[in-house]
Amino acid sequence: MSQIEAQSLSVKRAEVEWHNFASFGQPERALEVYAEENRRRSLVIQQHAHFIGPMTPFLEIGSAAGHSSYMMANEFGAQGFALDLSADALRHGIYLMDKWQLQHAPVRIAGDAANLPFRDGSLRFVMAYQMLSQFLGMERVFEEVKRVLAPGGIFLFAEEPLKRLLTLRLYRCPYYDTMKPWERKLYDWGLLGYFVRDVIGAHQEESFGIRQNHTMGLKEWHEMITRHFASQEYQMFVPERGWGERIVKRAAIKLDPYGSEWRAAKLLGGTLAAVCKKAGTPQNPIASMAQFERFFRCPDCHRDLSRNAEDSVVCSSCGYTAPLEGGVYNLLPSKEKKELYPGDSPDLIDFCLPSHEQRLLDGWYELEGVFGNKYRWIGERATARLQRVRDIPQRIRIRGSAHEKSFERGRQPHLRLLVNGQPIGEWTLDRTGLFVLEADVPSAPEYNVEILASPIWHAPPDDRKFTVILSMIRLIPRE
Repeated sequence: MSQIEAQSLSVKRAEVEWHNFASFGQPERALEVYAEENRRRSLVIQQHAHFIGPMTPFLEIGSAAGHSSYMMANEFGAQGFALDLSADALRHGIYLMDKWQLQHAPVRIAGDAANLPFRDGSLRFVMAYQMLSQFLGMERVFEEVKRVLAPGGIFLFAEEPLKRLLTLRLYRCPYYDTMKPWERKLYDWGLLGYFVRDVIGAHQEESFGIRQNHTMGLKEWHEMITRHFASQEYQMFVPERGWGERIVKRAAIKLDPYGSEWRAAKLLGGTLAAVCKKAGTPQNPIASMAQFERFFRCPDCHRDLSRNAEDSVVCSSCGYTAPLEGGVYNLLPSKEKKELYPGDSPDLIDFCLPSHEQRLLDGWYELEGVFGNKYRWIGERATARLQRVRDIPQRIRIRGSAHEKSFERGRQPHLRLLVNGQPIGEWTLDRTGLFVLEADVPSAPEYNVEILASPIWHAPPDDRKFTVILSMIRLIPRE
């Protein structure tokens, strides 16, 4: 059993927020991205179909809105489960059903990939895309996947980053749309990768509180896979962005004694797809999906679960109950569920919840946005009120976004935060897009929060004063 903590509670909290925010924060763009990802992932499955074999029941871990699980159900005719820490991201999956005119849906589960709410040996196929690197102790996920797979079952993971040798590792790489002009130029030429320490987007996710594990090269991945699985097939995707990477990739392939991309992947990084088979002879039959609750185990006591007349999943041994809420069962352990899903709480202002207006005071414009990306613009000052609900040391966490107009004429957005009249933090932002601010707050029963922002900019013919967008203000435990 791995001794490294897979994810801390603070990282899980950031994951829940991020997936809710990112899954359909920009619906049309998200649909395009999801469709392209599904095309790539479908091709990988087709190319390894003989090795994979039957795929029902399947489980996707870290599924976000579940778009690849919907692909499994509708393109491949498989039945199974989509699991993510974010119940809200999974609920947005109904938007996929409508826009893509889909007939079949997975069973959607809020759960933890490092503590899967499934019985031992209950699944034939588990898949994971772009999510293992978000675990510092990713071997714990391998252990859980192996536990829930039936003998001869398959674990497919793909689009996981390979550590790159040819880089100076100077700083974390931002997303393309938040890059500075010189970074975009280097990226287009295929040169930025020689300076940054990890994959595109790592800067923003790290600043959000999501910890990235980009320490795995081909050797490390292979060693972990062979510790847990009996056989495997690999597929590598090596970048070829601009002349800076194209020249090196072609030279590395030419110098490789087998003409493969193995050496290029070690030098330039890229991503890995691995299809891993558990030891043992496949067993038939596996339980029918008509009674899908028979695949579950209680997240608290690990006993069997059943479904009652209200369609809730319940444990007769310890009393654990998970109602069906918005099409999603939340099967996180009770303690984590309470921390990650506080609901309508006076120490939380989530602009996606109607109750947030009760805690706003002055300086807020009207509510805008969709799904997990609801927000309000502010001018140079906005105030709000939070109440303390737990007698433990607290931090304040503020989520927002900076517009490109804030950076015109060489300016940079500057924010000051006062709580109960006392300054607790100042920040200068160096990039457009999402930001998260955190600071410790003193012990008090109530917190009057004042946010001061600059510079002011205008968007004619609108005569309002704008600075930044805010979408969440909350208290969190210090860790």
